[in-house]
Amino acid sequence: MSNLLFLVAALFLVIKSADYAIKYSTNFAHALRLPRYVVGFLIVAVISILPETFISINSSLQGIPEFGLGLLFGSNVADLTIVFAIIIFAAGSGIKVGSKVLENSTWYLLLLALPILVGFDGYYSRIEGAFLVAAGLFFYYWVYKRNHHESLPRAERPQQHRSRDFLYLVLSMAALLLGAHLTVDYGIAFAESIHINPVLIGMLVVGLGTTLPELLFALRAVRQKKDDLAMGDILGTVISDATIVVGIIALLYPFHFPQQIIYITAAFMLFSALVLFDFMRSRKILTKKEGVLLLLLYIVFVVVEYMVNG
Repeated sequence: MSNLLFLVAALFLVIKSADYAIKYSTNFAHALRLPRYVVGFLIVAVISILPETFISINSSLQGIPEFGLGLLFGSNVADLTIVFAIIIFAAGSGIKVGSKVLENSTWYLLLLALPILVGFDGYYSRIEGAFLVAAGLFFYYWVYKRNHHESLPRAERPQQHRSRDFLYLVLSMAALLLGAHLTVDYGIAFAESIHINPVLIGMLVVGLGTTLPELLFALRAVRQKKDDLAMGDILGTVISDATIVVGIIALLYPFHFPQQIIYITAAFMLFSALVLFDFMRSRKILTKKEGVLLLLLYIVFVVVEYMVNG
């Protein structure tokens, strides 16, 4: 029980520090006059992936990279299903799908398929890691180049406020790093204490917990009728996890992993994206009925993973 309490405390530290990092990094982004979709997809999404990035890197350095890999794919499934379902319900009348999301949908699917294709043999090499990182960074650069001209009015902030924002951003990043280290330690200890596969804890417990920063940000965005900002954050996080973060782990520590992570978890990730984008294209709005279906899809994912890894 103590391991579970420590795991929850570590996750709380990760979530709260990520929330503060999002807040203060967004202030800098607005000062650069970036459009909302770019702020969501590039700036906020990059900060949102820090929890799973730090946790995954820590797990890799401790010699259990499959824990981080399961976490990344599992959190992506959660983002594409239950997180979207929650913000659909919170929006009330559904979420409007902007043209930019639909224009990029094919690229999203291709990028999500990349870690499956290069990892089909149950191994990520440094070359494959470099390829995934390059693919993710190139897509971010492409999105920025296509959208940077749609600038917003500059949000002026006094110099002392900008300095304070920077200081709080650094402190929140440090807290994130500490929380990530503790999450790996107590996540593994908790899994061992109840005699289940640590990868399952990474996919479901830790993976779901690390989606909270983007969920909280997206909820605030939809309540302010900024649906494009919410979707940009979530989709940007998913793409980063599947390409850049997986690639970084492979660069640091080329590794073998159980192939069911690709056959089941990553396959669920890609299938969830296909279902989500099909809903988006249907009427260019995500409805409550579709939110229920996304929620059911996540429940199916949990049941399958438990049957395979429990």
